[in-house]
Amino acid sequence: MIHVFGIPNCETVKKARAWLDAHGVAYTFHDFKKQGVPIERLDAWLATLGWEALLNRRGTTWRQLDDATRAGVTDGASARALMLAKPSVIRRPVVDWGGSVTAGFDPDDWQRRVTAR
Repeated sequence: MIHVFGIPNCETVKKARAWLDAHGVAYTFHDFKKQGVPIERLDAWLATLGWEALLNRRGTTWRQLDDATRAGVTDGASARALMLAKPSVIRRPVVDWGGSVTAGFDPDDWQRRVTAR
C-alpha cells in the first residue's frame, strides 16, 4: 500500500492525490496538520532522502521564518527540530511507495513507479 503524507490544502498535495485517483492507485493519506508528523517516519525519511531534499526552502512557511531561525538550520538535527515544530516546512507530498520514499510530485517518476508495480 502506498502512503501519502502532507497537508490537504497544499496545491502540490492536491495535484498528487488527483493524479493517484485518476490513475486508480490506492493509497492512504496522513494529514500532518491533524495527525502530526510521525517521528519514526521522519527519521527514516531524513536517513533516506537527506535533510536538504526534505526541507522545503521555497515554501511560504520557510520564507516567513525569521532570519535567525533560517540561519540556524545547518544540519539534520536542526532541520528535524524545525520539521517537527513546523510540519509545513517539509517538502510535500512525502510518499512511501512500499520500498522507497520520495518527496515532491513528479508525474513522470510516479508513472514509472506505478507501471513497475
